Order: sequence, then C-alpha cells, then structure tokens
Amino acid sequence: MKRLYIIKAGTTFPATAKQFGDFDQWTTSTLGITDLEIDIVDAENGAELPSVEECAGAVITGSHSMVTDNLAWSVRLEEWIRSLLHMDTPFFGICYGHQLLAQAAGGQVGFHPHGEEIGTVAVQLLPDCVNDPVFQSLPQSFLVQATHEQTVLRLPAGAVRLAANEYEPNHAFRVGGWAWGVQFHPEYSADIMRSYIREQKDELEAAGRNVAELLDTVSETPFAAQTLQNFGSVVQLLQ
Repeated sequence: MKRLYIIKAGTTFPATAKQFGDFDQWTTSTLGITDLEIDIVDAENGAELPSVEECAGAVITGSHSMVTDNLAWSVRLEEWIRSLLHMDTPFFGICYGHQLLAQAAGGQVGFHPHGEEIGTVAVQLLPDCVNDPVFQSLPQSFLVQATHEQTVLRLPAGAVRLAANEYEPNHAFRVGGWAWGVQFHPEYSADIMRSYIREQKDELEAAGRNVAELLDTVSETPFAAQTLQNFGSVVQLLQ
C-alpha cells in the first residue's frame, strides 16, 4: 500500500523542539490524515528516500539550511523531486521544500533582496487559484506564518503563481497538476511563530526590526493550515 511521506529537511531550534516538537510532528498534526499511512524520512541525516512507486504523496518540510548551499543530502532530495514530478506524484513543499521544488523544476533560488520576512503576514491569492484544488476554497486574503531569508527569485517555466504579498511575490505556486510550494509555514501555530521570533531576537534587532511589535502581531493562521489539509485531501482522493 502506498504511503504519504513527510521528508524532514531539518530540525527546529533546540528550545522550540523541547517545548513544541519538530517540523515532522507539526506537519503530521496539521495534515490530520487518519486513513492513510504516514512515514517520516529524515533526509537531512541521510535516511534513504522511498521509491516513487511507494509514494501516495510527499511533503518536504522547512529547514534552517540554505538551498543554495547545495548540500549533498539536498542535492539527492532535489533529484528525487524531479522523479516525483515526472510521475505526477502529489507533492507539497514548505519553505525550504518550496524553494527546492522551484530549483528542481528549473527556477532560481537565492537570498531575498530585502532580507528576512518573519512574523504573521497577509498573503493575497492570485486569479489562477480559482480552479486550484489546494487554494480555491480559501479567502482572497488570509494570514500566514513566515520566516525565511531565501526565496524563489524566478519561478520555473510554466509554473502557476498562486499567492503573493508586497514583500514576497512567490508565496505559493504550482508546477504541473499536482506539485505545490508554499513559502509560508502552514504547520506553525502562533506559539511556534513567537518562539521563532524570540530565538532570532538579537539578529532581528541588529537589522533594525521591532521585536516587540513582531510578537504583538502574531496570531493564529487557520487558512494557512487549510492549504496543507487540502493537499492531504488531494492525496487521499487520488488513491
């Protein structure tokens, strides 16, 4: 029987992990799937990636690594994504996974020219969401959690841009029919977002950011979480 694989591309801050768990746990919890087996694969630490034939779908988590470092495990993961795309296997990339999807499909990833986007921010859906199975049920604008220094500077040829804001033009996109990338974190709770801001307090203040204001504006983001839940529904429907 095919399974949904969560590919763990990194781990969170130790203090955050101690209090809230890690990327794979948040992702599993947010998906909320009960009738499809889910396996966790720790790609960053060299775990073997499943064959495409075993995959009902795949989610790649965020990471504190940088896609442009082209680390050996990440290059292997990028090649694996290409095999999923070739077979039209449902795929959902979060933050690092979003950027790696773009690079695997021929786009360009690099540091955001305006620095890090962090906190609870609004995104706006674009016209092509009307018929998109992950985004079509969502409001035109909703809040998401974001923390990223790198970004998709250029989408792959033929990719469909799905969500943006003034800071980040490529907050979500789709490649082909069944592969999505989201720059934001649908799996983050408000508490996890606050933890990320506190962990980066010194760097943020050095960059002139108002940490107290960032913390004050954090809120829950249920519509962002729904993108991951909708993807889970897509995977189940295709079985």
